[in-house]
Amino acid sequence: MNAKPKKIYCTVTNDLSQDQRMQRICTTLTQAGYQTTLLGRKLPNSRPLVDYVFTQKRLPCFFKKGKFFYLEYNIRLFFFFLFLRRYDTVCAVDLDTLLAVSWACWWRRKKCIYDAHEYFTELPELVERPKIRALWAWVAKSCIPRVAAAYTVCQSLADIFEKEYHSKFEVVRNVPFAQASTPTLSRQEGPYILLYQGMLNEGRGLEALLEAMQYFDKEEVQLWLVGEGDCSAALRRQAETLELGEKVKFWGFIQPAALKEITQKADLGLNLLENKGLNYYYSLANKFFDYVQAEKPSINMDFPEYRTHCQEFEVAILVPDLAVESLVASIRGLVDDSDCYSKLQANCKAAKKKWTWEQEESILLRIYEKIFESAD
Repeated sequence: MNAKPKKIYCTVTNDLSQDQRMQRICTTLTQAGYQTTLLGRKLPNSRPLVDYVFTQKRLPCFFKKGKFFYLEYNIRLFFFFLFLRRYDTVCAVDLDTLLAVSWACWWRRKKCIYDAHEYFTELPELVERPKIRALWAWVAKSCIPRVAAAYTVCQSLADIFEKEYHSKFEVVRNVPFAQASTPTLSRQEGPYILLYQGMLNEGRGLEALLEAMQYFDKEEVQLWLVGEGDCSAALRRQAETLELGEKVKFWGFIQPAALKEITQKADLGLNLLENKGLNYYYSLANKFFDYVQAEKPSINMDFPEYRTHCQEFEVAILVPDLAVESLVASIRGLVDDSDCYSKLQANCKAAKKKWTWEQEESILLRIYEKIFESAD
């Protein structure tokens, strides 16, 4: 008689609709023969879920943000897994779900896996709140050493976590599925399109970027912002105050499939961060790789992981800071120097063959195979 497939749950605090990393991970696990469920939360404005090969479930919460949300959500997660009839392992994604998951797995004698997307205790919103930060640090110190396996998004974070928590961390980078290569074409006539995709949140350099747009004509350069976030309203007000008009377009939330089409129409990707907390400094954002797959050069911060990857393939311009003059000079340099742009684009074509989820997913599968081998 064939054994039942292993049942895996992955937990996040978002509403699932925009989480491309978890969509890739759960797709890979399901295609490998595991029964996979991605578990998130339901928001008042949550869009209908797109069908994938894995199961998706949202938990409703009374509180929407802040400490009461995290408390409520972790209580809901704990009792969900405490009374869930059958599962084999749970992957807690980031520290904000680990406490409930690790306790429930300990109680039920199940394997707990930790997927660290962030250096959570170094998030900008925690760095300046020492008491709240200390609480999350306690969660990390008490829970991470007890997990059966752990992985994170880049080598810099893996090294830090191994030293801090005395636990082995594998690296599973947040790279996209491979996209077909396109013939190299000359730029079409019209404005040079700058694209930022992601959350419109504090610390993303978006305020400085809007300031920089004052130094370009609308017929020359336009900025597209794809996403929403805590700073959405403030950024729209800033654009109005600066009278940027048609220089800036706010697209709002866009589904991943449509985002790819928008990215193809852009000329230059943007991935800007304030050096505010080590989470940003040691980041390796998925948008960096998304731009490469679309064969679009990008402007990124001169932080360790982007520097390391650009040493392998020079696909981007690295800026030392978010000073308006630095941003204007970097943008102007690519707008005016077509040879430099073409060189970076050619390097994107080479890098996209290597930086793909099809190659990265083998690392993920080995982690889960090892977990279940030790359990059998």
